[in-house]
Amino acid sequence: MGDAEILDERLRQRYARQLILPGFGEEGQARLARASVLLVGLGGLGSPAALYLAAAGVGRLSLVEFDEVDRSNLQRQVLYGEPDVGRPKLDAAIERLTALNPDIRIDRIEGPLDASNALEMVRGHDVVLDGTDNFTARYAVNDACALAGIPNVHGAVQGFQGLVTVLAYEEGPCYRCLFPEPPPAGSVPGCAEAGVLGVLPGTIGVLQATEAIKIIAGIGEPLLGRLLRFDALAARFTEVAIARDVDCAVCGEAPTIEAPERVADTCEQVSTTEDLPFSIAVDELAQRAQDGNAPQVLDVRLTEELELAALSLDSVHIPLHLLPVRVAELDHEREYAVLCHHGARSMQAVQFLRSSGYRHARNIVGGIDRWSDHVDPAVPRY
Repeated sequence: MGDAEILDERLRQRYARQLILPGFGEEGQARLARASVLLVGLGGLGSPAALYLAAAGVGRLSLVEFDEVDRSNLQRQVLYGEPDVGRPKLDAAIERLTALNPDIRIDRIEGPLDASNALEMVRGHDVVLDGTDNFTARYAVNDACALAGIPNVHGAVQGFQGLVTVLAYEEGPCYRCLFPEPPPAGSVPGCAEAGVLGVLPGTIGVLQATEAIKIIAGIGEPLLGRLLRFDALAARFTEVAIARDVDCAVCGEAPTIEAPERVADTCEQVSTTEDLPFSIAVDELAQRAQDGNAPQVLDVRLTEELELAALSLDSVHIPLHLLPVRVAELDHEREYAVLCHHGARSMQAVQFLRSSGYRHARNIVGGIDRWSDHVDPAVPRY
């Protein structure tokens, strides 16, 4: 079917503002109409992404979801409204997306994506958009996309920060290149504990939709080998270069993973008395500081955050986005307690440090916010 047959007069009116874009035109719109996108999760990220992909005219959207709408979702999951509370998300989402664009096909996939079904789900799609919020699904999506050769537009949010990148595309990295293994259980606070600014998933989800459209239409420069971080408090985007790991178990030169592998979900509420080798609790750090044998604190927050609040301990400051280029400033033999606001960025930093040979890096569970709450109320909370 030619472009002219795909775009009748009514559709030309609908997509007029895209059709006049240089480099996009009828060919780009026709590519969208022929494309299939798998959206895994219809939460904070999947909601805005689904709305904009449907509005843009992506011909087929496959929606993976199994949850019901909760009132606490409404602050950020813009597919739903108050009347949808208690309804299956798929029912509400399909109703809303069909009303937005009745010309597209919407496939319903009810149930969770996991290692047992991920490969079957991603096949037959041009792009996968990862809107998951747990490591079990995230690694399953990654493994399936890398094995099937389907681009994975990955996004994540927590607190006031989010990130987006394109994985398993051309010669770029996959998720396991960055994080070969999930973090230890209990080391990552979820949104229920750390919270999330309602508009933040909108920002990241729309960026994911943008990347999917660029890949499908063959325009622009995708976030390939680049991880884009957004700090809502500072209104700042920063870019970190990422690369494929030749030793990656799934996409490396000698892969050992031939089918998606299940990993345990580690997004659990964190105990303040947790004492894992990967992590250090704030009360343990305080006690070691009192005993005179505390590790040096590596603060990976932004400079603006450091000015708001800081620990009165021996510290070095390297923002997370600069850590890959400044890591040589650190001592391989020294123990570091890595600090951020709530513990998410510091967990990423510790994973990077340990994979780079800094085996004594530990994540401060709960970050400076927990230090303020449990150890020193004089440290301002923000």
